[in-house]
Amino acid sequence: MPALAPKPARPVDKPVATRENLRKSLLSWYDQAGRSLPWRAKGNNSADAYRVWLSEIMLQQTTVAAVAPYFARFLEGWPTVADLAAAPREDVLSAWAGLGYYSRARNLHAAAQQLAADGMPETEEGWLKLPGVGAYTAAAIAAIAYDLPANVVDGNVERVIARLRAVETPLPDAKPELRALAAELVTANHPGDYAQALMDLGATVCTPKSPKCEQCPWQSACAAYATGQPETYPRRAAKAERPRRYGAVFRIQRDDTFWLVRRPDKGLLGGMAALPTTEWRAKKFTRAEALAAAPVSAAWKKIGQIEHVFTHFALTLDVYEADCAPSNDGWWADASALPTVFKKAALKGRDH
Repeated sequence: MPALAPKPARPVDKPVATRENLRKSLLSWYDQAGRSLPWRAKGNNSADAYRVWLSEIMLQQTTVAAVAPYFARFLEGWPTVADLAAAPREDVLSAWAGLGYYSRARNLHAAAQQLAADGMPETEEGWLKLPGVGAYTAAAIAAIAYDLPANVVDGNVERVIARLRAVETPLPDAKPELRALAAELVTANHPGDYAQALMDLGATVCTPKSPKCEQCPWQSACAAYATGQPETYPRRAAKAERPRRYGAVFRIQRDDTFWLVRRPDKGLLGGMAALPTTEWRAKKFTRAEALAAAPVSAAWKKIGQIEHVFTHFALTLDVYEADCAPSNDGWWADASALPTVFKKAALKGRDH
């Protein structure tokens, strides 16, 4: 009698990856492993809309670690939206210095004035009408502050969903597809906790490099994990080389203060305090070209260069220094009031 073929192995029972099971496992994980953040509600308390809005504006393109001390200082100085609205814009911009993406600070102050006058919106659509609030921020505030079933999709969520579904379309083209897939998991059951759980999962477990898949509540359902190469998702289109620009910056110092000017409202670092500078262009400046743009005629000495990287270009600035009287269109202040690029120039070659 011919030998019988071996029986196929009994399949291992796995939880069905339904929307309900995915949400249940994620919320259970969040109860145990969710981050404790200063803008989050504690216990059964409701989240404060002012804190949520302030934190979400600060967190745009910025890490939690960088935001935390700024958030604390803003709350200490302006504990309510009315306080922030009444503050001089220059004070708000100075308090924002070093956090980057400075249009956020200008929009924050303008939105605070609108919120103080009209009250806090309680819908996603209402938040979208405010300066500096886009689709993600409006959805995050609606979900976290008002527990509304909004589709909250940031970079962390895009990465989690791309891996969960093994989406092959590369970013940024994949964004509409990822947003639609994320929307399939949104319900009216604890939408605020779910949104924060999904963001926490991406920030702490489903990280860009070396994801901690053994800690992930969605491991058994994750299509990218099943490929053995989850870190290769989301797929990304090749990045274009970042262009470089050049300029010169002029430092006049008195004791521990520097002569500062206000940048125009429109354009990069609009409205921020700055050291006087040339335009920033693709061609290097000769010494003669740089000094032609100096704020005053003086014996300017080149003391070095600084490098800074913005989102869309890299910048090289020659740093010039002179012991001279400044022009009349500025003020004296220490380097703490400066955006990072100018703070680098202010402290270049000094023991600080």
